[in-house]
Amino acid sequence: MPKSVFSSPVPKSEPFGTPSPNWGYAVASGVLGWVLDAFDFFVVIFLIDTLAEHFREPKSAIVWTITASLAMRPVGALIFGTIADRIGRRKPLMLVVIYFSTITVLSGFAPNYLAFLILRALYGIGMGGYWGIGASLAIESAPVDNRGFFSGLIQGGYPFGYLLAALAALVVIPTMGWRAMFFVGTIPALITVFLTSRAPESEAWKQHRLPSIRSLFTVLFQNLKGFAYLLLVMSVMTFLAHGTQDLYPDFLKTTHHLSREIVSYVAVFYNVGAILGAMFFGSISQKIGRRRGIIIALALSFVSIPLWAFGASLPALVCGSFLMQTGVQGAFGVMPAHLNELSPDAIRGLFPGFVYQLGVLVGSPAVAIEYALRDRLGYQWALTTFQSVVILSLVLIFVLGPERHSRNFV
Repeated sequence: MPKSVFSSPVPKSEPFGTPSPNWGYAVASGVLGWVLDAFDFFVVIFLIDTLAEHFREPKSAIVWTITASLAMRPVGALIFGTIADRIGRRKPLMLVVIYFSTITVLSGFAPNYLAFLILRALYGIGMGGYWGIGASLAIESAPVDNRGFFSGLIQGGYPFGYLLAALAALVVIPTMGWRAMFFVGTIPALITVFLTSRAPESEAWKQHRLPSIRSLFTVLFQNLKGFAYLLLVMSVMTFLAHGTQDLYPDFLKTTHHLSREIVSYVAVFYNVGAILGAMFFGSISQKIGRRRGIIIALALSFVSIPLWAFGASLPALVCGSFLMQTGVQGAFGVMPAHLNELSPDAIRGLFPGFVYQLGVLVGSPAVAIEYALRDRLGYQWALTTFQSVVILSLVLIFVLGPERHSRNFV
């Protein structure tokens, strides 16, 4: 039975493996699927006011549908990740894309708030199921010496999905209505399924496949120490990501009195920074190490807080939000490689996705906490206080944590 990854010595480098034939399809499906997943999630962010008015509920009720999606993600990671470690990556990946895309379309037809809440919770299962399988298939298939770059490319799909949601809010809502926001992802979903069908099955999975579901969970329990550390990592990383993203459009509208159109343009701009940050810090982590790359990205986010929260003009807010998301998604850009390198070989479909999404569950109240702090401290100080504590905590966690930079999977 495989030993714990965390009990092994941490090498500076291991021999580079040979990428799978047609590995580009695996990476492309991982990137595009995560773009689509993020788009379907962030649609709600730009519809908080609209949905509250439509369902005749307070905005806080719509915020709780966001929390419901985040909270259900571990269920999807557990279900689909286990299937991926038993039968391979490709078929579960196609299934989960079809599932969450269908739920998203149904969300646009929700007749009342309760139905919408249930559908967004069900959507969270699909969202949680995708990342672990998509990232493991792509990272296992791609060239090892460029793993950091592809890690950033995959994770950059998340802010790119956010960016597309912002653009859709500008174009789709005025011309087709808010319900159409839930329908426009169907074509990218079909493309993702096609790309996945052309991708090779993971050679790492073939070599390390275990004979039963029971054996998968035996390996998981053997790695509980490492799992606990990574759970802490992903919980606090969730506070960072969703705490800086989800309420920021509402913050700009209510505190700085910007119009929905201006807010959408700002979101487009800061998500360009997020995409560049994910790719840049993912790439440099290949040279300077995963933890060091993450810590530098976190430092950039920390120094951007005054402009991000207290910018006195639109250019200052744009600059602050650009730098903030460059750092936030820069740190996340390293995570697909870092989590997969720290995961046991036999359960790489389950382990990184489950710990990622369980961390999302623990961190899912971030938005609600910040919204509650707003009433006590004001929006600006609520965001500042919360994110300062989060960033400094993450720096300490990564300084003390392990790393297995560029380990070979086969």
